[in-house]
Amino acid sequence: MEFPQQQKPAGDGKIIYPPGVKDITDKISNDEVVKRLKMVVKTYMDMDQDSEEEKQQYLGLALHLASEFFLRNPNKDVRLLVACCLADIFRIYAPEAPYTSHDKLKDIFLFITRQLKGLEDTKSPQFNRYFYLLENLAWVKSYNICFELEDCNEIFIQLFKTLFSVINNSHNQKVQMHMIDLMSSIIMEGDGVTQELLDTMLINLIPAHKNLNKQAYDLAKTLLKRTVQTIETCIANFFNQVLVMGKSSVSDLSEHVFDLIQELFAIDPMLLTSVMPQLEFKLKSNDGEERLAVVRLLAKLFGAKDSELASQNRPLWQCFLGRFNDIHVPVRLECVKFASHCLMNHPDLAKDLTEYLKVRSHDPEEAIRHDVIVTIINAGKKDLNLVNDQLLGFVRERTLDKRWRVRKEAMMGLAQLYKKYCLHHEAGKESALKISWIKDKLLHIYYQNSIDDKLLVEKIFAQYMVPHSLDTEEKMKCLYYLYACLDTNAVKALNEMWKCQNMLRSLVKELLDLHKLPVSEANSTAMFGKLMSIAKNLPDAGKAQDFMKKFNQVLGEDEKLRVQLEMLISPTCSCKQAEICVREITRKLTFPKQPTNPFLEMVKFLLERIAPVHIDSEAISALVKLLNKSIEGTADDDEEGVTPDTAIRSGLELLKVLSFTHPTAFHSAETYESLLQCLKMEDEKVAEAAIQIFRNTGQKIETELQQIRSTLIPVLHQKAKRGTPHQAKQAVHCIHAIFNNKEVQLAQIFEPLSRSLNADVPEQLITPLVSLGHISMLAPDQFASPMKSIVANFIVKDLLMNDRSVGNKNGKLWTTDEEVSPEVLAKVQAIKLLVRWLLGMKNNQSKSANSTLRLLSAMLVSEGDLTEQKKISKSDMSRLRLSAGGAIMKLAQEPCYHDIITPEQFQLCGLVINDECYQVRQIFAQKLHLALVKLMLPLEYLAVFALCAKDPVKERRAHARQCLLKNISVRREFMKQNPLAQEKLISLLPEYVVPFMIHLLAHDPDFTKPHEYEQLKDIKECLWFMLEVLMTKNENNSHAFLRKMVENIKQTKDAQCPDDAKANEKMYIVCDVALFVIANKSTACHLDSPKDPVLPSKFYIVQDKDFKNEKEYLATEMRQMLLSGKPKPAAVLGAVNKPLTVPGRRIFTKTTTASDTTSNTSTNSSPLSSSTNKNSNNNAATESSDSQAQENIENPVIKNDEGKKEEPSQNATPDTETEASPVKRRGRQPKTAPATPAAVEKEGAAAPTGGVAGRGRKRAADPNSNPSAESINIKMSKQQQQNDEGTKRQIDLQR
Repeated sequence: MEFPQQQKPAGDGKIIYPPGVKDITDKISNDEVVKRLKMVVKTYMDMDQDSEEEKQQYLGLALHLASEFFLRNPNKDVRLLVACCLADIFRIYAPEAPYTSHDKLKDIFLFITRQLKGLEDTKSPQFNRYFYLLENLAWVKSYNICFELEDCNEIFIQLFKTLFSVINNSHNQKVQMHMIDLMSSIIMEGDGVTQELLDTMLINLIPAHKNLNKQAYDLAKTLLKRTVQTIETCIANFFNQVLVMGKSSVSDLSEHVFDLIQELFAIDPMLLTSVMPQLEFKLKSNDGEERLAVVRLLAKLFGAKDSELASQNRPLWQCFLGRFNDIHVPVRLECVKFASHCLMNHPDLAKDLTEYLKVRSHDPEEAIRHDVIVTIINAGKKDLNLVNDQLLGFVRERTLDKRWRVRKEAMMGLAQLYKKYCLHHEAGKESALKISWIKDKLLHIYYQNSIDDKLLVEKIFAQYMVPHSLDTEEKMKCLYYLYACLDTNAVKALNEMWKCQNMLRSLVKELLDLHKLPVSEANSTAMFGKLMSIAKNLPDAGKAQDFMKKFNQVLGEDEKLRVQLEMLISPTCSCKQAEICVREITRKLTFPKQPTNPFLEMVKFLLERIAPVHIDSEAISALVKLLNKSIEGTADDDEEGVTPDTAIRSGLELLKVLSFTHPTAFHSAETYESLLQCLKMEDEKVAEAAIQIFRNTGQKIETELQQIRSTLIPVLHQKAKRGTPHQAKQAVHCIHAIFNNKEVQLAQIFEPLSRSLNADVPEQLITPLVSLGHISMLAPDQFASPMKSIVANFIVKDLLMNDRSVGNKNGKLWTTDEEVSPEVLAKVQAIKLLVRWLLGMKNNQSKSANSTLRLLSAMLVSEGDLTEQKKISKSDMSRLRLSAGGAIMKLAQEPCYHDIITPEQFQLCGLVINDECYQVRQIFAQKLHLALVKLMLPLEYLAVFALCAKDPVKERRAHARQCLLKNISVRREFMKQNPLAQEKLISLLPEYVVPFMIHLLAHDPDFTKPHEYEQLKDIKECLWFMLEVLMTKNENNSHAFLRKMVENIKQTKDAQCPDDAKANEKMYIVCDVALFVIANKSTACHLDSPKDPVLPSKFYIVQDKDFKNEKEYLATEMRQMLLSGKPKPAAVLGAVNKPLTVPGRRIFTKTTTASDTTSNTSTNSSPLSSSTNKNSNNNAATESSDSQAQENIENPVIKNDEGKKEEPSQNATPDTETEASPVKRRGRQPKTAPATPAAVEKEGAAAPTGGVAGRGRKRAADPNSNPSAESINIKMSKQQQQNDEGTKRQIDLQR
C-alpha cells in the first residue's frame, strides 16, 4: 500500500482536545498528564471508523500523541495511556494511518510493543488497559501496516519476543488467543517468515526453554498449528540448509535441529512433510555420531504413541530399520532400545522388528544382546500379545548365552512373565498356555555347569515359580500342579536341585558337628575339607573359600550363631522358623558402617540354599491332602490342565523325591494312612512310589505307629510275591529298611517263592525272581546258601539253558518291552538275580562267580542264543546280550569279582558297545558312563569308550566323547580334592587308561590283518578318540608321560597270550600307531617323562632288562597314508572305490546322515542329560526314539528325498542270519568246536570262552555299504545260498 501524504489538522495546526481536556504539554505535572490522557483515551475508545468529522477534528491530537514527548515519556502510566490512544487511532483511521513517515511508524510500533510487556503482571491495577491494548491490536491487525516498512522484520521480531516472554500461567485463555491472533496474522498475511522471526518461535520448543516457560511452549505450539500451511515451507528451508547443505551458521538453533524436529513432529507432522526425506539422507551419513543422533530422533518419532510415520513414510522406516545392522555399536544399541517403545505403542510393526531383533540377539556386543532381552520382556510384561513366539524364542536362546549378565536377564525376564501370566493368570488361560514352556526351560538350565546358573534357578523357583511368600496350602497347590505339568528333564532338574540343597545342608551339619569336637589338627583338616566342599557350591569359588573360612571363624566364636544355624538345618525346622533363623544370622553378620558387605552376600547365598523355604511337616500334610482330593475326584485337576491320573502319579513321585530329602516331615499317621490308600490303587507306578516313600521315611513306624505297621506288612508281602517287578523290589527293600524282625519277614517271602518257581510259566516268574534276587543281596548271611541250589538247579539248568518257546522271527534287532517274550524277560531277571546273589555274598569262596562269569561270557559269544537252537528271536538275543554285558560290568564294580574277571571276559563285555543293535549300544554306553562317573568301575572300563569311534551313528560317537570328557574331568577333580588319592594313581589318573585301551584294541576281533591300511586306520581313529580328550592340556608334562607309557608297553609281552608271536606283534603295531598319533599331535611329547609309568600286570608281562624291542612296525608309506589318507586309485570304467572287507565282518564305514547333522548338545549327546534307568534294561530301552528303533527292522521301507517309498536294494547287505561255515563269525565259535549246553552246565554255570578269533560281537552294520559279491570274501555253500535268496536285508542304522 502507498502511504498518503501527511494529513494536516484542522484549524491551521491547532490541536483540538476533547471537551473538558486542556492542553497536554510538558509544562504540566505527570499526574495532570495522566488525568487528561485518560479523558483522551475515553474519547478515542468511543469513536468508530465512521466518525469522519471527529476523525478530522482530532487528527492534530493523533499526530501530537506520536510526538517524542509521549513516546519517550519516563512515566509508565503515561506511556500506557498513549499506547492505548495510538492503538485506537490505528483502529479509527484504518486502513489508512494518520502517520506517513516510515521512521515515525517504526517508532510508534516499537513503542507499542514495549508497552505490551506490561501484560506480564496480571495483578497490576493497569492490567486491564494492557489487555485492552493487546485486544485492540489483535482485532484490528494493526501490525500488518508494517509490511510496507523496509525493516518491518525488526518490529515483528521484537513483538514475538515480547509476547513469548510475557506469557505465563496466570494468563487466561483470552490473552493467549489474542496473542495467537496477532502473531498468526503477521505470519499468514506476510510474504514469508524470515529465519530470525522463525527462531523466535522455535526457540521456545527447545527442551531447556520449554522447561523454563511451559506457557511460551504452548503458545508457540498453538501458533505453529494454526499457521502450518504457511510456515511449513520456511521450516523446510531452515532444515534443508542445516541438514543437507550443512550451513550451521544460518541460525543459532542449528545445533538443536533434532530436538526441534521431534517437537515439531509432536505438534503436527505436516510441519515436517518436506523434512523427512532429508533425514533419510542423514541416516546414511559417514559420521557415526551423526547417525546416532538421527537414529535417536527417529526412534522417538516412530515410537511415539499415535505416530503414523512408519506407515506414511515406508522408505524412511526401511532405512531406519537398516540401522539395526549399523557398524557403530551405540547406533545398534539405540535401535534395540527403541524397539521396546515401538512394540508397546505399535504392535503392527512387530513383524518388521522381529527379523532385526533376531540378528541383534546374536550381536557380538554383550550390552546389545542384553538390551534385546530387556526390550522383549518389557513389552511382554505390558501385554503378552505384543510379543510373538519368535521374539520369546530369542529370549529363550539367550538363557544359554556365554555371558552371565545376559543369561541372568533372560532367565529373570522369563521368570517374571511366568509369574504374571501362568501363576497369577493375569491374561487368561490362552496366554498362560502360550508361555507354558517357560517353567521347563528355566529348570533345564539347572543342567548347566555354572554355579551362578544353578543359584539363579533356585532363586527363580523360590520367588517366581513357587513363591515361598504364599501361605502353605497355596504354596503346595502351586508346587503340586507345577510338578504334574513339568516335562521329564525338568522334573529331573528339580529333583537334582533338592538333592543338591540337601547335600549342602548335610555338609553344613557335618561342619557344625566338627565344632563340637575338641580342637586338633585332624579336626582342622576335616573342617578345611568341609569348607572347601561348601565353597564349591557358592559363586566365585576363590572368594567363597575365603569368606567361608571367615564364616567358620565367626561360628567358632559365636555360640548363638551356631545354635541358629543348627536350628536352620534341623530336619524339624519349619519354613517360618527358617525365615526367622536366616533373619537372625543376617542381623548378626551385618555391619552398619559398611555400605557393601560381600562377606554377608556370600553367607546369604549359603543360607538361601540350605534354608527349607518350601518343605516342612505342614507342607507335606498339605501335599497329601491334595493327593487325597485327586484320588477322591474333588480336586481342581482339570482346571489346572492335568488329568486326575496324572495328578495322582506325579503327586506320588513328588512325595517320593521329597521323602529322600525331607524324610522327617512325613512322620504322621495321617500321611501314612493316605499312602496306604495309594498302595491299594491299580496304577502300578503309584503303588511303587508309595512303597518307596515308606522305605525312605518309615524308620519309626514300628515303634510309634503300630496300627500302620500291622496294615503295611501284609501289603508289602503281597507286593513282593505278586506285584510288579518294581513293586517287588521296593517292597523287599522297604521291609529290610524299616522292620526290626526283617529276617523273619524276608523268610516268609523267600520260602514260598523259592518253592513255587516254575520255568514252564515264565509270566509268573519275573516278580519272584526280582524278590529272591534282592532278598539274597540284602540278607546274604541268611539266604546265600539256600539260593545256591536254586541258582544251580533252576536258574542255570532249567531256565537259562533251555529255550521252551520259539521267538518271533520278524528280523528286527529290537522291539518294545511289550513285544519281548515272557521267557526272555524271565531270563533277563535270572541274570540279574545271579548278579545280586553274588553282590550280596561279596566273596568267591565257592567259585560261583567264576562259573557265572563263564556263563555270561558264553552268552556274549553265542550272541545271546546260549543253547544255539535258533529258537530265540533276534530282538530277544539283543536283550540277553545287553543283560550279559551289563551283568559283567556290575560284577566288576565289586573288587573281589573284578580281580577274577579275565582279560578275555573284559574284552567280551567291552565289545557290547559295538553291538549291531543301536539300542544295545546306547543303553550299554549309558550304564557304563554312570558307573564310571561315580568311580564305581575300575579305570580299565573307560577304555571301552575308545571302541565308540567305530560307531556309524554320529550321535553315539558324540555321546561317547561327552562321556569321556565328563569322566576324565571327574577323576581329575577327585584327585585335586583328595590329596590321599595320589597313592592310587594307577586306578584314578585318566592317562592310565592308555595301556588298557591298547590291549583292548590289539585284541579287537576286527583287527585280523595288522598291516592293512583300512584296519590300521580304524585303530588310529579309536586311539585318537581317546587321546584327543586326554591330550587337551599338557598338565604336568602328561604328553611325555603318555609317550613313555606306550614305549614301555613295547618292551613287554601280552599277558593274555605271551607266547603268541602274532598277538604280540599286533600289540606292538597298536603301540606304534599310538606313538605316531601322539607325536603328530604334540610337540612336547619328546620331553622327559615326569614319572615312570606303571603297567597293569594282568595285561602285560614285563621282560628282562636284556629284552629290547626297537623295531618299527609301521612302514614309512603306511605312516604317510595314516597321516594324509590313502591315495585314490585311477578311475576305471564302471568301478567305484569299493570298501575293503574283512572275512567274517560286516563292512563298516562311518556315515553322515540326517542324524549326523543334529547338534552335539542334544539330549542324547550329553551324558548328564541322557535318559537312564537304573531299574532294568527293558525300561531303559524303551527310551530310544521310534526313529532309532527303525534302524533294526530287517526290511525297512526307506523314503527317498522325493518322499517316494523304496524297496530294499537288490544289493543289500547279506542277512545276519546267514552262516558262513568256513569262516568264524564274530561273536560265535567255529562249528567245529561248539559251545555245547553240557559244557555250559558244568560247575553249575561253566562255559568255554573260546579263542581270541572267535570272540566278540558283530559290529554295527553300515547302512550305506553295498558290497557286490566280488567284494565279499566269503565262500558260501549252495544250500546256504538257496536259503538266503529273498532274505537279504538292508539295516539302516541311522534312522
